[in-house]
Amino acid sequence: MKKLVFLAFVFVLGNVLATHAQEEKVGAYFTTSEMPDLLKILAPPPSSNSAQFSYDIMRYFWGKEQRLNPERAAIAIRDAEYGIQTIINEFSVPFGMQISETATPNIYKLLQVSLATVDSICTNPKKHYMRVRPFVFFNEPTLVPKHDKALAQNGSYPSGHAILGYSAALLLSEINPARADTLISRGLMYGESRVIVGAHWQSDVDAGVVSASIAYMKLHTSDHFLRDMDLARKEFARCVTKASRR
Repeated sequence: MKKLVFLAFVFVLGNVLATHAQEEKVGAYFTTSEMPDLLKILAPPPSSNSAQFSYDIMRYFWGKEQRLNPERAAIAIRDAEYGIQTIINEFSVPFGMQISETATPNIYKLLQVSLATVDSICTNPKKHYMRVRPFVFFNEPTLVPKHDKALAQNGSYPSGHAILGYSAALLLSEINPARADTLISRGLMYGESRVIVGAHWQSDVDAGVVSASIAYMKLHTSDHFLRDMDLARKEFARCVTKASRR
């Protein structure tokens, strides 16, 4: 009898631990191979003798002028830090609510998994084109030189930062449509920061915005994503109601 009780305890404990491990794991809604193939969608980066590349060069020098504005330069430097924490820090204000793992767990999870998913869409084109970044082309440091060595070994086209920022703007706009104009503006500004820093050409950023839209469209074909989005929107509504009662 004692043996049976012990075995039952081990079985239950094993299930609890397995469930906890699954909850702690952060995956993605789609693998890289399941995401749309940008090599079949995007045009190649502009050639060095094209009018578009001339515009890229003009925008590079425009970006250097923007660095003279301390406020805009500070935003560009903050935007250079890649990851969900920067997105939360920079997008909570335009979203109209502080996003955090504890206060808004459903929104946080949706953002975390969605960004991990859309991030992978640029993997193949970056490796395929291995476009030289503007700061390497001009043999100058970026506004965040600590990143320069790693960036120089990574393709410039399309911009992963632009994909991340614009995807976040689209997702948060779906949760809070009333703030869509402000969020989309911040998403575009996030990509623009890459030109100001000197890490990307304007055409990299433009391609990143298109890529984010494609990736975000793909997310909507996932039932898992749609369920998580529903939970996030309900959580947002509860938070708004709670705030209004204070």
